[in-house]
Amino acid sequence: MVIYYCSTSLNMTFISVREINLCYNFTLEFMYFKKITLLFFLIFASIGYSQTLSLKEAVKTGLENYGSIRAKNNYTNASKETLKQSRRDYLPNLNLSAQQDYGTVNGQNGPLYGFGGLGVASSGLPLPEQNWNSAFGALYLVNMNWDFFTFGKTQEKINLSKIDVQAKEKDLQQEKFQQEIKISAAYLNLLASQRLLISQQKNLDRAEVFKKTAVARVKNGLLAGVDSTLATAEVSKAKIALNLAKNFVKEQNNKLVDLMGVAPQDFVTDTLFVTQIPKELIKTNAATDSLHPLLQFYKTKIDYSNQQVKLYKRFYYPTMSAFGVLQTRASGFENSYATDQHAFSRNYWDGVNPDRTNYLVGVGITWNLTTPFRSSKQVSAQKFVSQALQEEYNQADRELKSQLTFAEDKIKITLDNYAEAPIQVDAAKRAYIQKSTLYKNGLTDLTDLTQTIYTLNRAEIDRDIVNNNVWQSFLLKVAATGNFDLFINEF
Repeated sequence: MVIYYCSTSLNMTFISVREINLCYNFTLEFMYFKKITLLFFLIFASIGYSQTLSLKEAVKTGLENYGSIRAKNNYTNASKETLKQSRRDYLPNLNLSAQQDYGTVNGQNGPLYGFGGLGVASSGLPLPEQNWNSAFGALYLVNMNWDFFTFGKTQEKINLSKIDVQAKEKDLQQEKFQQEIKISAAYLNLLASQRLLISQQKNLDRAEVFKKTAVARVKNGLLAGVDSTLATAEVSKAKIALNLAKNFVKEQNNKLVDLMGVAPQDFVTDTLFVTQIPKELIKTNAATDSLHPLLQFYKTKIDYSNQQVKLYKRFYYPTMSAFGVLQTRASGFENSYATDQHAFSRNYWDGVNPDRTNYLVGVGITWNLTTPFRSSKQVSAQKFVSQALQEEYNQADRELKSQLTFAEDKIKITLDNYAEAPIQVDAAKRAYIQKSTLYKNGLTDLTDLTQTIYTLNRAEIDRDIVNNNVWQSFLLKVAATGNFDLFINEF
């Protein structure tokens, strides 16, 4: 027996002279597989992809455009402005006032309370009867008051505003981190769906090739008519699977679009990295002392609540104030009006030209003795809030530790599957090659061939999923550790 060597791009097979024709047919089939790159291009073109998107670009765009991140960025800026305002609250009050009036100055002996600010500040002689002598008058006033010592209330307000800024910043950071994880997961899902689409297209092409072969052999009387019917059914089944894969791609693409905050469009993902495993999985990662962004956010919430307790306690104490007044008055009534009720002028300038000035300076202390009784319950309530926040922190910490353990276990499993997937694909390809060669030469039936096509398709899908799951499990670990740089630095 003479042995010939038949080499193809996918496999090597030894054949005898009797099987040279089989090798020839099989080589033609592999010429089809060599065009797979062109096939990928046609697939992407047929579903309307318009832009190739890298993972870094997706994350960057999402952080810039996503609504909740932009909102929390504004909240952070608002808290910074509030901190500036709380610092300026320590400044003294300085009021300038000027008024010019026209009216009478009838006076009366007796008590008066200006309830609700409705009293009139007219002053004059308590004459025996009403008169309607009227003139202009004016009051010019400078008033300053300053709570210069508040037993720490002012400083605690400033400290509270500082912690509020930190809380808003930590909230923004954890929101960005969560968004980075979500975008990365959506990107990996879209990548997996597009690779599954390619596998389903390859499966359809294989089914169509053997449908043509079956139809031709049935027409020539070499096969039973049922073979062409079964081949047609397999093609329809493959088309349905392809359409489902296209729909799945659209769903994943829309999720990524929503997370990126951009207008609806189709993306082509970068597939180069997914055929490898993350380099960080090979390294021995040292433990990090940095706190998870979510735990940092909870910690600042606890600090904010504790700071509120300190502020409320400061309300137990009094407030010391300094004040000063400079007052200048003018009147159209002369100093002899007490004895001569004709000693006044209705001239405007005579009434508003200042001629009497007074000043006053002083220091005062105010202390509401019932405030400690009211504020004590506010302090107690805020302490319970702090305890509740601490419990939320502890729960989040436990969940992150559990997630990290789960991620480590999942990584081990996915790495094992990653090593087995190529073996499964290679074995399925060999079985498919053997069955297809036998079928073309009438040595087996279409049922056996269909089974190998299904096995190969399943193996290719498993390979795509396993490769993607390695990155998904690594992303899960990154989400538990809180260090997104470990993931993004892989690209």
